[in-house]
Amino acid sequence: MPGPGRAPRDFLEILQLVWWPLDQALSLEDIELSALCGAVEAARCGTTTIVDHHASYSAIEGSLDAVAAGLGSAGTRAALCFEVSDRHGSASAAAALEENLRFHRSNGSPLFRAMMGAHASFTISPETMSSLVGEARDAGLPLHIHVSEDELDERDSLARYRMRTLHRLRTEGAVEEGDLIAHGVHLQEAELVTLRASGAWAAHNPRSNLNNAVGYAPAVGFGERACLGTDGIDGDLFAEARSCYLQARSAGVPDAGGFARARLESSSALAGALFSEPALGTLEPGAPADLVVLDYHSPTPLDSTNLAGHLLFGLTSAHVRDVMVQGRFVVRERVHQIVDEQELASRCRAAAPFLWERMAHYSSSGR
Repeated sequence: MPGPGRAPRDFLEILQLVWWPLDQALSLEDIELSALCGAVEAARCGTTTIVDHHASYSAIEGSLDAVAAGLGSAGTRAALCFEVSDRHGSASAAAALEENLRFHRSNGSPLFRAMMGAHASFTISPETMSSLVGEARDAGLPLHIHVSEDELDERDSLARYRMRTLHRLRTEGAVEEGDLIAHGVHLQEAELVTLRASGAWAAHNPRSNLNNAVGYAPAVGFGERACLGTDGIDGDLFAEARSCYLQARSAGVPDAGGFARARLESSSALAGALFSEPALGTLEPGAPADLVVLDYHSPTPLDSTNLAGHLLFGLTSAHVRDVMVQGRFVVRERVHQIVDEQELASRCRAAAPFLWERMAHYSSSGR
């Protein structure tokens, strides 16, 4: 999409000039179309499970149904939530919280799971945090929250709560067993110790962090539950794994290849945990049939000793030939079996200019 009227000077302005206006401009129709487009792309890249952290503050009620409709039309699994935030006032925050609960109560599909979404500590008041944590625990929902993506999050937490971000969240019960934090770029050692002890998952998003120039996350310190995320860049975990490896190499991480490969394995484990299917992503008898077939003419022998090298320097999403989700082929011979991709692209091109117009309105109005 076109860039903002002026270049953002920092992370907060990236949110204010790009992402928050987009959130406000989305209609339910845009949401479903965007979810469908993203899910088709993800499936073509070999991704069968999507964890989505959604926001559309001018179209809250029913928005997770719209996301689910788009993803369902593409045949993928998904864990969905609406990010609760006070940035548009307490009434909107309450409506966002209720949207998470409503979707949880109404969801009847085995391919979808609900989570409780939360934006980031610096846009969530103590009152809203207490409500969303309490409701999540009562409903048995894991929490999905952005943590310390930018130093802004830490500065705000120190100024308002006299403690660093993760400790503020832990104090309020927001990072517990099974929860998912995203980013963690500026977590310090004491916070990393707390994170590892919490039993929460942590999504490492190297390409997004590079794109927003927020720094390199200390992902080695996240523990065994550190997985990979794309943060909406695309659905390509091959590309994300390579970026993970390269940044780890640049940071001097020992065995960066093994580190990147382990992050993919943890991503599979996260999907299994969200769907209460520990065998998800395996070839074990009785495992859910989520399979990816790669058409890869290996230039060297491939075995356990060089698998990481093939993964990071040989294989790409272009090698994905077939994709199956829950026993159903959604991609066959590199063609999506459910969605006409040319027709979908045409619909997206027609809708995008109207969305951009609404974005420009929200950006210029400062709302």
